[in-house]
Amino acid sequence: MILIILYVFLGIIALALLAAAVMPGKYLVEKSTIIGRPSAEVYNKIADLHHYRDWNPWARMDPDAQSTITGDPMHVGHKYYWNGKKVGEGSLTVRSAVPSKAINFDLVFLKPFKSEAIDAWDFTEVEGGTKVVWRNSGALAFPVARLMGPSITKQLNKQFEEGLQNLKEMCEK
Repeated sequence: MILIILYVFLGIIALALLAAAVMPGKYLVEKSTIIGRPSAEVYNKIADLHHYRDWNPWARMDPDAQSTITGDPMHVGHKYYWNGKKVGEGSLTVRSAVPSKAINFDLVFLKPFKSEAIDAWDFTEVEGGTKVVWRNSGALAFPVARLMGPSITKQLNKQFEEGLQNLKEMCEK
């Protein structure tokens, strides 16, 4: 009987590892919205990390999290560091910037698990305002993160929609 239980257990582990092996090793989340303000104004709300807590869904989820902002706003190296019970520990650092057009960040998570991602924003003037595109991409570690990939992507999609709505409301008021 114990041998049967052991074989079933090993079979389940083997199936989980096989499933993880065929699942994507990377993810990409992309959301967009139109904000009724000029691109320079919207860009500044993202590129100056002093505004981060005003619109970001994760900062709102853990208002007691400690944060530190360093570097020159809207320039390469400008950094937002956080540490909280609900959001863990990590940092967001400007990697490259084209004023009013695009900004890219290095996103580093230290806790509850180590991971890195690229956070990218594009701003395009359109009739009635600015089209804002927010993308996030990164690797999914084998096996656990790959198995959780669909759940992670679903949650990120929801949080990106919330973040863009918060940003829109902040910019348009």
